[in-house]
Amino acid sequence: MIALSTNRKMMMNSTPVSYFTLSAYVDTGLFKYLYFLIILTLYMLIVCSNVLLIVVICMNRSLHEPMYLFLCSLFVNELYGSSGLFPFLLVQILSDIHTVSAPFCFLQIFCLYTYGGVELLNLAAMSYDRYLAICYPLRYNTLMTYNKIAVLIAVIWLYPFFANALTLTTMTVPLQLCGNVINKVYCDNYYVVKLACSDTTAHNIFGLVNLFTIILGLIVLIIYTYMRILRVCFSGSKQTRQKAISTCTPHLASLLNFSFGAFFEMVQARFNMKYLPNMLRIFLSLYWLTCQPLLNPLLYGLQMSKIRIVCRKLKHIYTP
Repeated sequence: MIALSTNRKMMMNSTPVSYFTLSAYVDTGLFKYLYFLIILTLYMLIVCSNVLLIVVICMNRSLHEPMYLFLCSLFVNELYGSSGLFPFLLVQILSDIHTVSAPFCFLQIFCLYTYGGVELLNLAAMSYDRYLAICYPLRYNTLMTYNKIAVLIAVIWLYPFFANALTLTTMTVPLQLCGNVINKVYCDNYYVVKLACSDTTAHNIFGLVNLFTIILGLIVLIIYTYMRILRVCFSGSKQTRQKAISTCTPHLASLLNFSFGAFFEMVQARFNMKYLPNMLRIFLSLYWLTCQPLLNPLLYGLQMSKIRIVCRKLKHIYTP
């Protein structure tokens, strides 16, 4: 009875939230212009490197293979996620009042969470592609057809969009909130749910189901494929081993980088980490959204021999 009356009082005190305040920003004085230049430089590097590799893959028929089509999807996602974060950060850094309207906040949540879902699904599809190419090389062309690639890419993009849109519109947006202060530098669904006065049991159940069925399921699939790939590598010839390692190393590095960033973001959101310096907490919360788009073009552009060869040819063509 006491709990019910307390919940009723909290719901009575709740008011419609028209904007959110991002409290993780601190007054840095003139240093804000330095931070602005750093963020702008990173964003320009991400845009230029990812666009370059997308153009290289699309314009060269020799790269119209399953692995490179999945890479193209990955680079498009890096642009999508970065565009949902970096322009917003640039505006907030120069602003003295760190507020964001509720509709835009939910739009950013949708964009960033969709980016994370597409990234994980894309990495899983790429590991499956490498598994077929290395473990079943003679049947690879029949197992990985263009129709199958189209279906996989459609699932990679449509499922996160549908799932996040459904979650936001039916679960998060209708919540009655008793506050509007988010202790981050960007909008985060978990922090919005923490402001709720109403019952959030459905959110907790959905989060656990999503964690154990989708996220852990994809991670188990990726681990299984690479275990099979390693088994083939160590039982095959030296040439097979070198080819497998050269193609799988970027995928593994990208997966570990993304998993590392996502893990720290989940830990920071769900556990009290106020003992950490504010700048370190901000860095950890931004890591999975910034380092992945920066690292992937370097990993795949430098490691994949076909991409390097095409880039050299383009350089010779356009260099006077």
